[in-house]
Amino acid sequence: MKIEKFVLGPVGTNCYIVRNDETKECFLVDLAACPPELISHIRGAGLSVKAVLLTHGHFDHIMGLDRFSEEFPVPVYACEDERELLSDPRLNSSLSMIGQRYAFDGAQYVKDSDVLDIAGMKIRVAATPGHTSGGCCYYIEEEGVLFSGDTLFHGSIGRTDLPTGSMSLLVRSVQEKLFVLPDETKVYPGHMEETTIGYEKKYNPFF
Repeated sequence: MKIEKFVLGPVGTNCYIVRNDETKECFLVDLAACPPELISHIRGAGLSVKAVLLTHGHFDHIMGLDRFSEEFPVPVYACEDERELLSDPRLNSSLSMIGQRYAFDGAQYVKDSDVLDIAGMKIRVAATPGHTSGGCCYYIEEEGVLFSGDTLFHGSIGRTDLPTGSMSLLVRSVQEKLFVLPDETKVYPGHMEETTIGYEKKYNPFF
């Protein structure tokens, strides 16, 4: 497995291409924007895109979806409790934070503990409400990798003052769903640099 990070969109969101180098199949995690360079990179590498995984529905993680889907019409997965936020520009903060109405209605919905088989990898869905009501993380046990979206950051956690946010739920989600993973699990967050579960258990000031 190879992970490539692209920082995209109006607030610098980490968007990931996760590729199987043996098969050249890949999936993406979150899509804040879809610049021509991203499309050229995928095509230039000869990659076969199989899916897009959304950690949550805030505008800065979804605004590249329509353009990307024109080039790569693949399934877009999100947690079932995020349906309303994805489709409402008020809830996903596109209207209030950048003055644009953006919504996405084309997602396929998954639930906690579902396992997706994409690009030769088994990806477990972990519902982690708190940053939003339908936020989730994606865990690839065989690779020791977690895509945490805005649930867990290096030395921090996601904000909870936006619609459907809850600090108590977020703290519980991290403690019960993420901190039970092996300490060496590499965490790829929605913003800032990568970290590990072990580091966050020891040094994250919120815990």
